[in-house]
Amino acid sequence: MSARAPSRQRGRGERGMSSPGWDLGSVAGYGFCPFLRVICLPGLAEVVCGAPSIYLDFARQKLDAKIGVAAQNCYKVPKGAFTGEISPAMIKDIGAAWVILGHSERRHVFGESDELIGQKVAHALAEGLGVIACIGEKLDEREAGITEKVVFEQTKAIADNVKDWSKVVLAYEPVWAIGTGKTATPQQAQEVHEKLRGWLKSHVSDAVAQSTRIIYGGSVTGSNCKELASQHDVDGFLVGGASLKPEFVDIINAKH
Repeated sequence: MSARAPSRQRGRGERGMSSPGWDLGSVAGYGFCPFLRVICLPGLAEVVCGAPSIYLDFARQKLDAKIGVAAQNCYKVPKGAFTGEISPAMIKDIGAAWVILGHSERRHVFGESDELIGQKVAHALAEGLGVIACIGEKLDEREAGITEKVVFEQTKAIADNVKDWSKVVLAYEPVWAIGTGKTATPQQAQEVHEKLRGWLKSHVSDAVAQSTRIIYGGSVTGSNCKELASQHDVDGFLVGGASLKPEFVDIINAKH
């Protein structure tokens, strides 16, 4: 099953995205979110579930065909001696059409560089996957006033490896707000998203800036999603813990 190409028709009926990312142990602990199997998706919402690699086939079998499935990582080459890695071809073999790349934990726990993430993006796109490409600053970087510098450098490493932006979604996830209970204010999220869209306009094209979806990730919940979704340049969410709870339905519908 292939996900619909990401697009953003600004001011003419937007197609938002909500993408849950399930962490180590999450799926077993919550019985694989039975509510996700019965929800009625609004026509303008796209939901892509980022499951651990061992559950990708299970997720594809259990979830409605309208819900996409994403791997949480892939490697930069199609084959070779890379024990423990997963390739885009493997991801496609089990029916998943997306991959999440550059997540903050891949960057800061596993030490992935901007360069490596860019290479992964290039290979995933070349192999036909849709890419949810993550960027975001740490707390010390925000406090030092270099948020723009950090996210622009991360975005450039991704953009340098993208030929077709129709299959790319950018996910801004301030590292200090992930799983901490701290959420960027709607104004903080909008400010960064607006600047990212401006960067795309200046360094790629106005068409790409207008059509590329930029989603927010960082302690999104059913109680704060509406205000975040009301921001002009917030096109959806990359959701962690709340995606394992019934409130995820509210997050899916927050933009509509």
